[in-house]
Amino acid sequence: MFKLLNSTDQIKTALENYAGTENTSDFDLNNALRPVDPKLRDAAVLIPITSSPDGLNVILTKRSNNLKHHPGQIALPGGKVEKSDKDVIETALREAYEEIGLLKNNVEILGILPKHQTITNFCVTPVIGLIKNSYEPKIEFGEVDEIFKIPFKLFINPNNFQIHYRIWNNQKRGYYSVPYGPYYIWGATARIMRMFCKILSETNENK
Repeated sequence: MFKLLNSTDQIKTALENYAGTENTSDFDLNNALRPVDPKLRDAAVLIPITSSPDGLNVILTKRSNNLKHHPGQIALPGGKVEKSDKDVIETALREAYEEIGLLKNNVEILGILPKHQTITNFCVTPVIGLIKNSYEPKIEFGEVDEIFKIPFKLFINPNNFQIHYRIWNNQKRGYYSVPYGPYYIWGATARIMRMFCKILSETNENK
């Protein structure tokens, strides 16, 4: 089991102490299908964390079925890097405001994870952010159908990450998934959360 860090201070310290640089990919379970020198588009997502008496939670969204990329999937708020963005942190915060109404001055940045390559050729930088004060979600219905919270401890147990398979472009591909009630968290979102908790666990063990 990944070790549970039960405070955001511990998470911030663990991310600061992490010395690894290994990126992850949707192709980690499908190495034979990994493209050679793909043209990747930069993107960023925010992993919004809330703290409550019951523990830490992660805010996720259900993407609109009308979107071109990953329609209807469970996702972290985020999107592609725009030329006007100062850095990937600004991208993640801008997208979080556009999609779920989260003000950037209500977010404390705890750290950044290694990049993740998606099957749709995005190079995604996950940004970890703590929501500091009360927050009333505001859905951008052109991009998001639903906003909900997931207990952070769900991702701590590696046994909660299942490997499933599906046919995509006439090829059988494996992917991580984390079922939770009516929600099916899979693909890049599941892989990013698995990487996040693995990093926290390894950093904590190496102290």
